[in-house]
Amino acid sequence: MSRGFLRSTSVVGGLTLLSRISGLVRDMVYSHAFGAGTLMDAFLVAFKIPNFLRRLTAEGAFSQAFVPVISEYKVRRSPAEVRELVGSVSGTLGAALFVLTAVGVIAAPLLVLVFAPGFTQDGGRFDLTVDMLRLTFPYIFFMSLVALSSGILNSYGRFAVPAFTPVLLNAVMIVFASVVAPNFDRPGIALAAGVFVAGLVQLLLQLPALRALALLPMPRWGWPHEGVRRIARLMLPGIFGSSVAQISLLLDTLIASFLVTGSIAWMYYADRLVEFPLGVFSIALATVILPGLSSHHALEDRGQFSSTLDWALRLTVVIVTPAAVGLAFLAAPLMATIFGYGAFDAADVQMSAYALVAYAIGLVGFSMVKVLAPGYFARQDTRTPVKVGIIALAANLGFNVAVVVPAHLAGFAAPHALLALSTGLSAGLNSLLLYRGLRRTGVYEPSGRWRRLLPQVLAANAAMAAFLWWAAGDWSSWTGMAPLERVLRLSACVGGGAVVYFATLAASGARPGDFRGATSR
Repeated sequence: MSRGFLRSTSVVGGLTLLSRISGLVRDMVYSHAFGAGTLMDAFLVAFKIPNFLRRLTAEGAFSQAFVPVISEYKVRRSPAEVRELVGSVSGTLGAALFVLTAVGVIAAPLLVLVFAPGFTQDGGRFDLTVDMLRLTFPYIFFMSLVALSSGILNSYGRFAVPAFTPVLLNAVMIVFASVVAPNFDRPGIALAAGVFVAGLVQLLLQLPALRALALLPMPRWGWPHEGVRRIARLMLPGIFGSSVAQISLLLDTLIASFLVTGSIAWMYYADRLVEFPLGVFSIALATVILPGLSSHHALEDRGQFSSTLDWALRLTVVIVTPAAVGLAFLAAPLMATIFGYGAFDAADVQMSAYALVAYAIGLVGFSMVKVLAPGYFARQDTRTPVKVGIIALAANLGFNVAVVVPAHLAGFAAPHALLALSTGLSAGLNSLLLYRGLRRTGVYEPSGRWRRLLPQVLAANAAMAAFLWWAAGDWSSWTGMAPLERVLRLSACVGGGAVVYFATLAASGARPGDFRGATSR
């Protein structure tokens, strides 16, 4: 059982790693050319708004509603009925997206006012963001259709093309940032145009793979279709419940728009490094297990359902906890080595590092939400994540009001780091409540392997943390190093930390075989 999941996760994770590496290259180009000033603040808000809606609807609620339904159709219905479902969903979704895109382009000033009200204090920054948003907003149209295509391909075990698609996004944006933007009087507009083109290119890549499955959709208006209506019913609560993290991040952006210029960019660069392990492993794992969990539920195989979820959670703990420790203890070295060049100065490195430490604290929570949520969506339960999401979001808002705002008013040097910490803590609360819900309903029963695994992982992380604290040395010294010295020293820290972690795990009795095959219950 889990051997196949592990193989699929490795494929998705490997291609996602390529995507994240290309994304880091893109961000290095951005930081070197544009630093953390007005232009980057404006571009990041203009990109975040459609990206937020994409994750809210396309990769969030839609995927989590669509995949279980098409998996059920694949198991219980004929191929002709599956094709009819795909055509009806694509036509209905496409029509709704066209209207949404048109409204978004027209209402761009209002959207910027809502998501970054602090920009009104600087008319030039506000106007630039509006102009950029009108070019970036159609990105949601393309990427929502990409999500539809990816959901189809993932349901049929074709994970490679959807996982590779983001590489094209980064490649196109790198070209526009490094080649096109320098030749524009308004380089920010060129960056925004790159987002538009990247969305279109990603959609075109999906079409040959769909054709090979004989599932290239012939769009038709399909609202009366039973499957379409069921997906819509599942989507409506999931739009909120599955996207609490995204809402929290946008709340951070809203508050950060009132802080010192650069705050949004500092949080962005920190978030990009946290997204690296989150995307390479946690999201890849969630992508792979959702179709499997959906099939187990359709076949009423509760044992395999619980076993699959247990395996995914154990793997998450082993992989994500050292990633969180590494990001926290190497925050400044990572920022200095990856971004600390050109317009991105030593102060930017330090302020971004503060945000990275805060986000790292929440990485385990972010990852657990990604893995636990499919346990609900596979059973077509979107209501419970909504309730959990409301609680987590309220906690985030409460922390911001009670701690972040007073800290900013009192002159705290890094209030943006408190914003990041608040988001991470709310994700932790979200994951705990999701876990409790699965246990209470009896859907998930932890295996006996946890009693041995948790002390092993704790000891390995403690040993690695001690090594990294010693190896990293004084954070302030990293910006004074030559680029090659930074790379070599960071490589030694990362490599040495990995050796210490896995050697400690092995010494405590953990073996790779613990993560192969079905979980013993």
